[in-house]
Amino acid sequence: MLRVPHDSGGFQRSFSMGNTLRAVIAFIPSDGCQKYLLGNLEEMPVDRMVDLSGRQLRRFPLHVCSFRELVKLYLSDNNLHQLPPELEQLQNLQILALDFNNFKALPPVVCTLRQLCILYLGNNRLCDLPQELSLLQNLKTLWLESNCLHHLPEVVCELSLLKTLHAGSNALRTLPAQLCDLQELRTIWLSSNLLADFPPVLLHMPFLEVIDVDRNTIRSFPSLAHLPGLKLVIYDHNPCRNAPKVAKGVRRVGRWAEETPEPRKRSELGREEETDSKELPPPAEKQPQAC
Repeated sequence: MLRVPHDSGGFQRSFSMGNTLRAVIAFIPSDGCQKYLLGNLEEMPVDRMVDLSGRQLRRFPLHVCSFRELVKLYLSDNNLHQLPPELEQLQNLQILALDFNNFKALPPVVCTLRQLCILYLGNNRLCDLPQELSLLQNLKTLWLESNCLHHLPEVVCELSLLKTLHAGSNALRTLPAQLCDLQELRTIWLSSNLLADFPPVLLHMPFLEVIDVDRNTIRSFPSLAHLPGLKLVIYDHNPCRNAPKVAKGVRRVGRWAEETPEPRKRSELGREEETDSKELPPPAEKQPQAC
């Protein structure tokens, strides 16, 4: 029977000790130790979902590859750096979470999972993506936040059904012109990058609904009033001299956001209060690992 500590501090210590124990056991290859990490996972769950997040795993449990009807596989917050080729057997997989691991390159087997709709790759050490990613033509949501990307891989522009792209907390300075080929794209998150200018390609994407360029180094914004699909633009924490012009009804989050059509002169502003509020943010991110 699990005993719940009476004080929150005791609970935190118990939780930390549990994680420490898992981390030690993860180094021991015996069947008993691996069963401790995996729990009771001998047969495929009825809901066709396996969640092995936060188990301190250093190697993927091969017997999961026998769950041919598996639809959702969560491997977040482990110590994985590779995946076995046997994972290709999971051809019904639609959601795969590999975030918060130690991947320096995307395991090739991931690109064989043709039914994937959602792929979480955030908080790893990825510097690029393989061309084979273009095989995932059913992909609708791609998370790349908190990696080591200095450019957005052009192969992303070949994912024709992509609706949501999370690429915040990288080192992006520009976006490829081919991005406008993604006519299903509705939301793009680019916060905490190195954008010195508003990406020109976004001006040619009238179907975008949400644009987030928070926490970059953009000094001047072009008009976004011609984007008919736009609903929200987040441009806070940029050293900008103006707010982007938007069409009526579009929500802006950033300096001078409530002023239309032009911000007042600095002398008229008086003392300003900065806001850190943001609508529709991506989930909280851990600090990216050193590349």
